[in-house]
Amino acid sequence: MPLTSSPATSSSAQPRFFGWNVVAATFILASFGWGVGFYGPPIFLYAVVARTGWPVEMVSAAVTLHFLTGAVVVANLPRLYRRLGVPQVTFLGAVLLAIGTFGWAVVAQPWQVFAAACASGAGWVAMGAAAVNALIAPWFVQRRPAALGMAYNGASLGGVIFSPLWITLIAAVGFAGAALAVGSVMLVVVGALSLLVFARTPHSMGQSPDGHTSLAVARKISPAAPLGAQSLWRNRRFLTLAAGMMLGLFAQIGLLAHLFSLLVPVMGEAAAGLAMGAATLAAIAGRSAVGWLMPATADRRLVACLSYGVQLLGSLLFILAAGQTGPWLVLGIALFGLGIGNATSLPPLIAQTEFAPEDTARVVPLIVAIGQAGYAFAPVSFGLLRSESVADFLGATAGSAALFGLAAVIQLAAIICFLAGRRQALPT
Repeated sequence: MPLTSSPATSSSAQPRFFGWNVVAATFILASFGWGVGFYGPPIFLYAVVARTGWPVEMVSAAVTLHFLTGAVVVANLPRLYRRLGVPQVTFLGAVLLAIGTFGWAVVAQPWQVFAAACASGAGWVAMGAAAVNALIAPWFVQRRPAALGMAYNGASLGGVIFSPLWITLIAAVGFAGAALAVGSVMLVVVGALSLLVFARTPHSMGQSPDGHTSLAVARKISPAAPLGAQSLWRNRRFLTLAAGMMLGLFAQIGLLAHLFSLLVPVMGEAAAGLAMGAATLAAIAGRSAVGWLMPATADRRLVACLSYGVQLLGSLLFILAAGQTGPWLVLGIALFGLGIGNATSLPPLIAQTEFAPEDTARVVPLIVAIGQAGYAFAPVSFGLLRSESVADFLGATAGSAALFGLAAVIQLAAIICFLAGRRQALPT
């Protein structure tokens, strides 16, 4: 009797869809990228000032330069990817971030901290939001919201793990030892991921996006016609998307930079630390819920407006709490936290539905660059409301209320921007 292969045997011979390996690898990459390049600089600032005695304002300027340098580099990521290749740029980013971080740890002259900031800022964006989107996009079209949500959650986990890890390592082995240890591990991990995972493409693996999605589905999700090379800056959807993302991140980063120190007098250090951790967990929950539950046909701008609306309500509840611990404060932390992750992950998903794939590859790095250039100035801008002159004029409680009110107003402006760019109907 001749042997024949059963359907089960044929099915088992099919290679497993590699896209989920890419998601897992990008999750790890984002953990390092944000854990070192985003959550690290505030700790670096403290460590540099403690070791050198340099003015806080000067070292704070280096932190701003870190993010501004990253904004310039991330805007040019598509060009770097075309010239050097995605895995090469990713590993080069890890190298620059490791060098820059070690530079922060050993600076002896003020100019050196600015040089270190340029290196760390240029490196971390190759492991940041635009890089995550660039790594995930070739593998997912229909399920991109879920895939991006899972990958971006690595950024939140990076904050949970690396913030206390930096403090512990610096106390145990010094800043230079901590930077050397973290940098070495990061280089090994990112190098392995770049070689074994990021170097592969759906074409090289003989697979299609989502494991089965056809080009027709991709076109259905991204129905827009390609834009001309010079027409992007005159495109209403691009301008409102970039402005909305920048304003939302400005409010979010400005508030996050000061939230811990505002909570300490009310809750104490331990409880404030737990509250910040709870906000991060809420960010993971909010991003995951949107990624898995948002319908494919949903108006993603409206979803973004809802997310920012939840954060706006959280900001208002901070004012209602009036500097007292209680249910309003706890609910405010939870609501504000729910939108933290979506501020980063939703704009690229909006771009996917509103621009042709070839334009999306340009749009995402640009909106990330604009957002980063804007939020680089958020901590110092919000800090002005906590200055001694404002505290003397308004009082400490009123100054804090003004800070939360400013965040709410900017979040409302972000919502208006997203609504202003909506299309009345998608072409069929």
